[in-house]
Amino acid sequence: MVEQKLLRSGWARMGRNKRYIIWFFILNVLLAWFGAAAFNHQVSGILDHSLYPQKLVHGFDLAVFIEMVARPEFGPTMASVGPATHFALLFFFATALFLPGVLQGYASTYRLPREEFFRACGRNLWRFIRLLIVAGIVMGIVAGALFAIRGALLKQAAESTNELLPFYVSVATLCVIFLAMAALRIWFDLAEVDVVLSDQRAVRRSIGSGFRHMWRNLGTLLGAYVVATIVGAIILVGGIWVWIRFVPAPSVLGAIFISQLTLLLLLIPRFWQRGIAVSYYLRNMVEPIAVQAFTPTPIAPPLITSVVSEPASPVIPNIPPPDRRERSPLNTSLQHDDGDASIAAAEI
Repeated sequence: MVEQKLLRSGWARMGRNKRYIIWFFILNVLLAWFGAAAFNHQVSGILDHSLYPQKLVHGFDLAVFIEMVARPEFGPTMASVGPATHFALLFFFATALFLPGVLQGYASTYRLPREEFFRACGRNLWRFIRLLIVAGIVMGIVAGALFAIRGALLKQAAESTNELLPFYVSVATLCVIFLAMAALRIWFDLAEVDVVLSDQRAVRRSIGSGFRHMWRNLGTLLGAYVVATIVGAIILVGGIWVWIRFVPAPSVLGAIFISQLTLLLLLIPRFWQRGIAVSYYLRNMVEPIAVQAFTPTPIAPPLITSVVSEPASPVIPNIPPPDRRERSPLNTSLQHDDGDASIAAAEI
């Protein structure tokens, strides 16, 4: 179940970044074209002035090819092998240069900008070179030891009376070697992902982390890688079958089209495996970030700095109460009139 999740997740990451496959294919074709230019120059000097090599122009005859290479005018084979080897090494260097950007793009949830892609490539170039040197040494030692053991077992099996035993031993030892080398490939793929995504400068730490996770989940990772490898084998066998079955021998363009299409499709399992490694890293190798509980800081009540003024009461002037003994002239006249009226009434 986990293996299926890894396969689906890796396929989804590869599908969202199909442009990387196209660019690597174009780079491969250009470098192969330049690498084959020297051989083309040597061959054209012979094929352009003879009718006999028509068997190579409109098909392929192994005897004619060997005879052509053995002719003195063909020149030394190193004149064509040397440039092809140099451009193969250049493609290897270009892979180490651009692969960090591919891994960064696989881990991103958005379309990685061009600036970030090349920034990741430049930042991890020397780290990848050191990692590939260590991987080459380890894989070379392990492969040499396994093939030495295979040779010893085949020698012992040849001395047996069972005629099929050497064949069974050969197949079994090849399967063991394939699984062992696939496990080493997983180990260093995880180390490459850790170097890029964790921005790890100490390559030895990424190598150690990759080995621990490879060993801890060997069955799951090995199963996913083997499925991708089987898909690649099916593509290769299918391309060869289509070439033999449907492409006529004189059709040079048809042979070029089928061969290049097969090489393009063979890049899919390789990038699929890279997507599987990135998916595993993001699920199992990323250290969780400790989240502390949020404790809100008590907030003091705000200080009131302004005094709210109450509405002012009306100002009443302080006037002393009038003296009751004082009389106004009008009241005095009235009192005189009342007094006169009372006197008149008394006289009457």
